[in-house]
Amino acid sequence: MTTPPKYPFRSRREIHSGQPKVYSDAPNEEQVATPSDPTPTPVRGTVKPAPASSDPTPTPVRGTVKPAPASSDPTPTPVRGFPTRRSTRSQPAVVSTQPDGVGHDDARPAWKRAEAPTETTGMRSRRIASERRAARKRKRRRRIRSFFVILLVLGLVGGAGYVAYSQLNSSVTASDDYPGPGTVNVEVTIADNSTGRDIGQALHEAGVVKSVGAFVRQYEKNSAARQINPGTYRFKLQMSAADALAVLLDPMNRVDSTVTVLSGERLSVIKKRIIEVMDVSANDVDAAFADTVGIGLPAEANGSAEGWLHFGEYEVGEDDTPTTVIARMVKATVDELDKLGVPAADRETVLTKASIVEGEMGSNKKYMPQVARVIDNRLADTEGETKGVLGMDSTTLYGVGKEGGLPTQADLDADNPYNTRLHAGLPPTPINQPSLEAIKAVLNPAEGDSLYFVTVDLTTGETLFASNSTDHEKNKEKLVEYCKTHADQCSPQS
Repeated sequence: MTTPPKYPFRSRREIHSGQPKVYSDAPNEEQVATPSDPTPTPVRGTVKPAPASSDPTPTPVRGTVKPAPASSDPTPTPVRGFPTRRSTRSQPAVVSTQPDGVGHDDARPAWKRAEAPTETTGMRSRRIASERRAARKRKRRRRIRSFFVILLVLGLVGGAGYVAYSQLNSSVTASDDYPGPGTVNVEVTIADNSTGRDIGQALHEAGVVKSVGAFVRQYEKNSAARQINPGTYRFKLQMSAADALAVLLDPMNRVDSTVTVLSGERLSVIKKRIIEVMDVSANDVDAAFADTVGIGLPAEANGSAEGWLHFGEYEVGEDDTPTTVIARMVKATVDELDKLGVPAADRETVLTKASIVEGEMGSNKKYMPQVARVIDNRLADTEGETKGVLGMDSTTLYGVGKEGGLPTQADLDADNPYNTRLHAGLPPTPINQPSLEAIKAVLNPAEGDSLYFVTVDLTTGETLFASNSTDHEKNKEKLVEYCKTHADQCSPQS
């Protein structure tokens, strides 16, 4: 016979029966011998001797069920190795006694009761909190590692993209730009108010730069390029865009080929400037002004370009002639008059009046509308004090070929069409190139009945107006006093 295992053994039937666990190898305290049964309980491993009684029932062999004795105790004696069938509701707790002599009110096997003691609620909470903190730390570390990994990847991708872009851009730049430094010299005129693309287009058409885009890139990178002055510059064919921009930023490369027309200047002064700038003869310039069709001079000008040369700067190119330059000046004046709504038949009259206003008040524009009113009043006063005579010093000086100052008595006595002291009405032509302010003053003169005016201070331009000759003579005395201390300003200028 084999020795039973040290650990309690339970059959599948016992596990699912729901009965208290009673094992055959542990003493059963409930098996107490009754007085009627003096036979002791057989010891495990021995054969129970047959009782010397009249009971023919044999002793049950181990592993079989012993029939219940006919006694007054209805509770059957438990068979060795099997649990006693009884109700779990009224069954008291089975106390099993271990070999160490310690009793337990627990039906669990001894091998389960030998486990480590259950942890308390506080211990479990601290353990869970510690595990959560550790999990959060691990999660945070993973996020940090992920962030740096992503950052590294983006840096590598960006660096690779930049290298690729630089190489591509270098190849594009090399394909649309000349390496320089250029070949033969060439002059290119840059128009006023030109944008970077306009300049690039002009240089591209002249063969200076290979493409407009190459120049625009250089233009946009340099803030000083916004200060490029219009004019004619010396370049070389097939220059790099950077070198072409450097030419425009250096004033020494600018060709002095600009004809300037200032407000108040006479035709004779402008003729001299054209001769100097264009390096042509006086005969060439006179011939150009005589070609009224070539310069586009309107018929109402009566063949004279005086007053019709618009103020401003005019760039002279290699293909320009005096005729083409003068034509641009005349066209600018016609365009200005058309913009102001001046009818073609009134153009010459407006320019003549405006030139007188400019000659009298060129340095003091605030009095221009009042002077324009005096001109209109005197022209209309044919039966009054003035008899329609303007009496302007500016026209008188123009008639004798003087630029400024006060006319002498000889100048006042000189009989010529421009002496408005001797001849009523307007002079035959304008006497200078009027400014836009003078033209607007003629078109919108001030209100009033003034017939006279005199500038009593040539330094400040202070001007006094009068509606009769008596008041005018009093004002003239102030000019005489001024000229006593400013003889240089009052003397005539030739």
